[in-house]
Amino acid sequence: MGKVAGIDSSAAGTTVVVCDTDTGEVLRQGYAPHPVEGEAATSGKATESDPQTWLLSLGEAAKDGLLEGVLAIGISGQQQGLLALDAGGVLVRPAVLRGDKRAQAQAADLTAELGGPAEWAQSVQSVPQAAYPVAKLRWLAQHEPAAAQRTAEVLLPHDWLVWQLLGRPQRRTTDRGDASGTGYWSAAAGEYRHDLVELALGHRVALPHVLGPAEPAGQTPEGLLISAGTGDTMAAALGLGVGPGDAVVSLGASSTVFAVHGEPLTDPSGTITSFADATGRHLPLLKTRNAVRVLRATAELLGTDLAGLSDLALSSSPGAYGLVLLPYLEGESTPSLPHSAGTLTGLRRESMKPEHLARAAFEGMLCGLADALDVLRGRGVAVRRIFLLGAAAELPAVRVIAPPLFEAQVVVPEPGAYAAVGAARQAAWSLGRVLGSGSAQEPPAWRGGAHQVLEPGDDLATGQAVRRQYTTVREQTHPGAFAEV
Repeated sequence: MGKVAGIDSSAAGTTVVVCDTDTGEVLRQGYAPHPVEGEAATSGKATESDPQTWLLSLGEAAKDGLLEGVLAIGISGQQQGLLALDAGGVLVRPAVLRGDKRAQAQAADLTAELGGPAEWAQSVQSVPQAAYPVAKLRWLAQHEPAAAQRTAEVLLPHDWLVWQLLGRPQRRTTDRGDASGTGYWSAAAGEYRHDLVELALGHRVALPHVLGPAEPAGQTPEGLLISAGTGDTMAAALGLGVGPGDAVVSLGASSTVFAVHGEPLTDPSGTITSFADATGRHLPLLKTRNAVRVLRATAELLGTDLAGLSDLALSSSPGAYGLVLLPYLEGESTPSLPHSAGTLTGLRRESMKPEHLARAAFEGMLCGLADALDVLRGRGVAVRRIFLLGAAAELPAVRVIAPPLFEAQVVVPEPGAYAAVGAARQAAWSLGRVLGSGSAQEPPAWRGGAHQVLEPGDDLATGQAVRRQYTTVREQTHPGAFAEV
């Protein structure tokens, strides 16, 4: 059929991939960082941005004819950024990015004002956090009232990029996936809660039209099709090719755990956030505060690096001679223990060796993630296959220990630009619908990237024994921690 492109505009830069429409093979790829100045340029922790730099980055990433011959484009954008526009479509201030933490107090205030976490979960399947646009709007109203008064419309980063590529038409659009992370769109009802915007900002604003998964946003002035676009989590899920029965565990300093589910979940405790995906399904998601930071801290303590820690762990045995590390080094969010600390138990003369502490660090981190997977399973979410992402997924100890602890097949994909590939897949889906081919319900079946498949095998009983040891310590230290989840 031809070529389609996917554009992923992250906090750091822009990735562009050009894919074969039929197979999904990546034919060409480009990348460019966002131009930044001042402290953000050296720290890498920008919390505000001039969106024009996103366009400059896109132009650089797509230079030298990268998009030549492309028939359609999809956009993946960093979720939960806030772009506040006046009545003329002009930004009233720089975009506030997902990583901005200033609205923590405002998120707590909004939660209380509506009646608590259960009321928010019932309304929009999530509870306000500092990253959410709804909390950022409250912060804007309190700290920049003049800008808040001028705000007549609110967009997300991918919405703004789609609008720019289409030539700034009168109608602005978004998709259900990105909208579900705002705190004012309900994935269950499929509609905005304008009253929650008014609660946060003090007045109502215009919000972008929510497109269906395969529905195009429009055409550029040159006639190039632009699909609905979506948030980066949803685009990555689409690029990975996950479906019902699949979960994704992303290993960073902290971790996100989500699965593909047919229905939205309402969690009164706020532990589960039920996002919509880019296909018409849902992505119930949990976060853990502690993942690779547990490994790094242990490696520093032992005077080694992650690779060395992995080697040490594999020279120990399952259960680490009874040594259990409860990995709540930064408090925890799953379960909700924000002020907790980590715990090391089972110290005996025979267990006080570097290899056993290394093994306990890997088992503690992975048992914490297995707890999160069990929360999803306990809510009726099928988890039969787990995609493990992040550089730490390459560590041999993770690959050996994770499958029996997770009690599922573990897939470790080859590193790739999955959000950009997912955006391209969405573009191919929209193109097919416009041309009268393909399914209205399912995106095109692209070939998956290279990956390694790991099975629990004969170690399943051993993994269950390690989980029991860990759970006993967790319940002794924090009894009933998961009682309300």
